[in-house]
Amino acid sequence: MMGRMEQGLGTLLILIILLDIFLTVLYARIGTSIIGSRVGRLVWASAVKGSKVFGSRRGAALSFCGPVILVLLVGVWALGLTLGAALIMHPDLGTSIRATNGETPTDFVTAMYAGGTSMAIVGASDFTPHTSPTRLLFLFNSLIGMSVMSLTLTYLMQVYTALQRRNVLAMNIHFLSGCTGDAAELLARLGPQGQFSGGYTNLSEIAVEMTQAKEAHHFYPVLFYFRFSDPYHSVSRSTLVALDTVSLIKSALDDRKYRWLKEAGGVAQLWEASMMLVITLENTFLPHGAPDREAQPDQQTRDRWRARYRDALLRLQQAGIEITADGQAGAEAYIACRMQWDHHITNLAPSMAYRMEEIDAATSRIGSKDRPNDSGFRLHVAE
Repeated sequence: MMGRMEQGLGTLLILIILLDIFLTVLYARIGTSIIGSRVGRLVWASAVKGSKVFGSRRGAALSFCGPVILVLLVGVWALGLTLGAALIMHPDLGTSIRATNGETPTDFVTAMYAGGTSMAIVGASDFTPHTSPTRLLFLFNSLIGMSVMSLTLTYLMQVYTALQRRNVLAMNIHFLSGCTGDAAELLARLGPQGQFSGGYTNLSEIAVEMTQAKEAHHFYPVLFYFRFSDPYHSVSRSTLVALDTVSLIKSALDDRKYRWLKEAGGVAQLWEASMMLVITLENTFLPHGAPDREAQPDQQTRDRWRARYRDALLRLQQAGIEITADGQAGAEAYIACRMQWDHHITNLAPSMAYRMEEIDAATSRIGSKDRPNDSGFRLHVAE
């Protein structure tokens, strides 16, 4: 009876591991994993707390978290399958499963070794089955081991491909904004002297890449835990600049001349993809999910957004872009747009151990006379 219970427990464990692999690798939907999501949350929470001892090197320490989670996830899968096989084989050691040479040990460590080798995870097996059921068990274990190994290798390659594409999106936004993280600077560079015909192509490409980034996190949720020391690689920074860019297009540009841009599909796609990405990450990875959308910003926050809007208008004017004639109405429109996304960014950024000063560089520079890039740099080739 105890042997049957042990084998039943082993079968259940293998089925749970296989289900988790299926949901993580093949089904590929965010929030459906059984083991992988819990491993990620546990490791990330531990890493965030432990990284505080590194001080200024905290970002570098957290950058190891993503790869560590992947290694642990693969390790949990391999260990779980090995343990499940060991539980199934243990009662049959010495009877229907015997060592190739000499006496067959019957301890559980030997069962672990027999289970691991039968799945081709460790190496060639020193144990042979002597009944039809155990022969089928060895065959089944071998098929599971080879299949899981192939799926795991494919999954790892796909994760890093998706990570590389996400980083390309972040770098494109960073460079288009003149390495400032300022949406006004990005918009000024997309429409120099008011010409957005060529810049709209860049904007559409960013919208497509943002959509790909959203789907990449949907297929490979572990991407969320890949944090880099540089804030411009973060999802929070990329989505903030993208959403701020759309907000400025809607509120700051002259309605008569740039109505076509405000109604363009690429602008709408950039907004929707960015919003869906941050909300999906919040609802999946943050304990309390997305914050209350009905919460109203206080007067100090509104004043800071107005100052940000005025600073953006000044930069757009310097670029020769026609701005709205009604600055007050434009500021209210900007605040209305920002109310839809700002609370998502301020909720998501700290969860990845970033300060808002790093993510929202433009607003943090309000009142400062120093701008990272002046007109001389834009008009002349750097020597």
